[in-house]
Amino acid sequence: MMIISSGPRRLLIAVVSAAASLVPFYSAHAEMSAWADNEGGRMRLVALAPDAGGKIRAALQIEPKPGWITYWKEPGNSGIPPQITITAESGVTLDAIAYPVPKHFFNGAIEDIAYDAPVTLPLSLTAAGKGPVTIDAAAFIGICKDICIPFQANLQLKLGPAIQSHPQEEAILQAADARLPKPPSQDFDVTAHAMSPDRKTLSLTLVLPSGGPGEGKAAPDIIVTGPSGYAFTKQIGGKRDGAAFKVDISIGKLPKDYDMAGKQWSVLVIDGERAMETTLAFE
Repeated sequence: MMIISSGPRRLLIAVVSAAASLVPFYSAHAEMSAWADNEGGRMRLVALAPDAGGKIRAALQIEPKPGWITYWKEPGNSGIPPQITITAESGVTLDAIAYPVPKHFFNGAIEDIAYDAPVTLPLSLTAAGKGPVTIDAAAFIGICKDICIPFQANLQLKLGPAIQSHPQEEAILQAADARLPKPPSQDFDVTAHAMSPDRKTLSLTLVLPSGGPGEGKAAPDIIVTGPSGYAFTKQIGGKRDGAAFKVDISIGKLPKDYDMAGKQWSVLVIDGERAMETTLAFE
């Protein structure tokens, strides 16, 4: 299925409840902000003090309530991907957001790529200069059950000296890193890829883990992400032969005048309990 994340959804509440709209800064003089709450769940910011090079390990913790979901970086038919903005006055820049392995949810014609349990998104930050660091961040996510609610909150925390030990924060960050998809390896990789001349199908050749929980499955779960806002998941004619798997992914309509040359797409492959993410370069 081709997924474009900017269309109408079941029902989108544009007027957010007072608990989620223009939430005042939630601050804590520690390495965890206070929780910000709304109807469908809560979220907070976690961070460690900058290292000698100014790099900060941090994360956005999101806890949907039972029955609710929150979204991956390419969320599905029309979900809301996480967005994090840090004020320039913080002297801190956001370098990257990492995403743990999501799940696929189907409800009729609606396909969501999301999380239905607490999830922690690792953040890579950089602090300018030396001295104490205060992070002022605005987090905006979608959280959805029978309705979808934009959830916005301002989160603030002050980081203590790096010499202090913060085992709780370190455990949260380590657990989040453990849930990230792994890079390619000898037994789990995309060995070839090619776009059809009409740009309607992407052919993939993979090597999949053998002897694992996914080996007996007919096909792994494959999510290809192309231009921002586009994800492609519909498989055509997949054939698994031991560790080898060949499949075409239906691409469908791309943005008008989109030029593939020099572009890099991403592909996430979930096979049983293992997940691998890599890039696909197009000449």
